[in-house]
Amino acid sequence: MTAITAWPNRAENWLDDKGKGAWIAAMVLGFIFFWPVGLALLAYMIWGKRMFGKNCNSRTRNHRAAWAMHAPSGNSVFDAYKAETLKRLEDEQEAFSDFLRRLREAKDKSEFDQFMADRERQRASEVRPVEPAE
Repeated sequence: MTAITAWPNRAENWLDDKGKGAWIAAMVLGFIFFWPVGLALLAYMIWGKRMFGKNCNSRTRNHRAAWAMHAPSGNSVFDAYKAETLKRLEDEQEAFSDFLRRLREAKDKSEFDQFMADRERQRASEVRPVEPAE
């Protein structure tokens, strides 16, 4: 690769290392100094899926990681330990989700009970017995 064609790759890798903020800053600076550069960067970010962080490499990496988590390692003792640990974590996650659901229900019930009590108090204060006229 010649020096002329290598610098865009180096710039792209540098911006990738710095993150989304660097891409956005480069685009804004491109618009400020020479608007076609900013427009070109914006188009590249959108069509290159840089803006949304869903480029092909990250999808492939995530797919490989998910597959590797469930793939057998060849060591039966480790595979049994991994399966037991994953099952335990799933059970803990389910128990915690149930706890949060019960907590929300209790909070909702207490708020509703408070609302009904306030409403009853307000209604009782509005309806006062009328004293008969003499």
